[in-house]
Amino acid sequence: MTDSADSPSFRLAYVPGVTPAKWVRTWEERFPGVPLTLVQVTPAEAFDTLRDGSADAGLVRLPVDRTVFSAIPLYTETTVVVVPKDHLLTAADEVTLDDLADEVVLHPLDDVLGWDRPPGEAAFERPATTADAVELVAANIGVLAVPQSLARLHHRRDLTYRTLVDAPRSDVALSWPEDATTELVEDFIGIVRGRTVNSTRGRAPQQTQSKAADKREPRKRAAGRTTGGGNTAKGRTGGARSGGAKGTGAKGGGSRSGGVKRGTGKPRRRS
Repeated sequence: MTDSADSPSFRLAYVPGVTPAKWVRTWEERFPGVPLTLVQVTPAEAFDTLRDGSADAGLVRLPVDRTVFSAIPLYTETTVVVVPKDHLLTAADEVTLDDLADEVVLHPLDDVLGWDRPPGEAAFERPATTADAVELVAANIGVLAVPQSLARLHHRRDLTYRTLVDAPRSDVALSWPEDATTELVEDFIGIVRGRTVNSTRGRAPQQTQSKAADKREPRKRAAGRTTGGGNTAKGRTGGARSGGAKGTGAKGGGSRSGGVKRGTGKPRRRS
């Protein structure tokens, strides 16, 4: 795999609409010596890319083949319907599948919602891609239901979208071949799960703790020398003070006490 001892690197595949930027930034902060390469793939290509080792892990859309791949669900996307800006559906903030009953609903071949049967009327033919379907929406051929991230990805000034409240939704997950769970994959799992750098899991926290311990050790030795010297000095000083106090209480104290009485008493009367 890619995490060889000589030149470790990590390759992350991701499908359209998924934005790995925040996880990539965290990776670069924690593992500056391990390059992370992004590999953009279509939903149809994603699992072949993982299977043949072209990527170590991928941000994909569920479902996955659990007999081959491991997966950690990350989030569920809102489904929206993309329409022209002057469409009647824009009068509401949210629409339902029933609202699409009289609409031509485009169903691209790369659809990720997994419709059993899309709502509304079927188009004459299915567009090859979501991008092609968006062009048809702009031409007033029909409307398109997609995850919100794809609506944003294919944004056009003449189009807008509304939330489709009762439609299927798309789940995004981190996935990798089950038999290729490398240390670098474990490191990335820790990042997407929100583990901190001080977590007990993964190699980075161990390395961090080791470095911190190395930095603390000289301080401990220096502190030990300072503390020992201070105690010795304190012992000597304390002994002197204690001895002085003892002397005052025993011999010197009596003399001083008598002096005080003579100094503060009344003068003796002469006979």
